[in-house]
Amino acid sequence: MTTKISTADARKNFSNIVNRVSFGKEPIILTRRGEDIAALVGIDELRLLQELEDHIDIADAIKALKEPGEDIPAAQFWKKLGL
Repeated sequence: MTTKISTADARKNFSNIVNRVSFGKEPIILTRRGEDIAALVGIDELRLLQELEDHIDIADAIKALKEPGEDIPAAQFWKKLGL
């Protein structure tokens, strides 16, 4: 089970919490008023999440390229979106 710590307690014990996450490989969920608001994870876990996200993005891009439709220049598309 993942440890949950209030943001108030996290402020008081920040260096200890960072050590638990980085050296103990223990993810920690931060709460505010009993609600989960954020998570602290080690750098290895973050890199893994980013890698997974990249793979999903690539798979989505490949799928989109295979869909039928008219290709338009990026500048035209951005203009259409008002960017």
